[in-house]
Amino acid sequence: MVSLFISGAEIFFVLFIVVLVFGSDKLPEVARGMGKGMRQLRDATDDIKREITKSAEQHGIDTELTDGIQKEINEVKKNVEEVTGTIKRS
Repeated sequence: MVSLFISGAEIFFVLFIVVLVFGSDKLPEVARGMGKGMRQLRDATDDIKREITKSAEQHGIDTELTDGIQKEINEVKKNVEEVTGTIKRS
């Protein structure tokens, strides 16, 4: 699994560039759009999880396979929440 490690100085630099590119008046709109995108990603992940579980139950597939997939989905959700937490704090 690849983790995203960003220091405080790097975050400040990225935010500075974002302010330069979009301007301070557009920042709330950009953040709102990013939040919506993260929410759509989270919803899509939940939908995929439901479909896999539903299909596995219908076809009598061993749940060990779905448990492994569930772990991967949870890791993706955790990474998404870490990124959105950084955005919410900003």
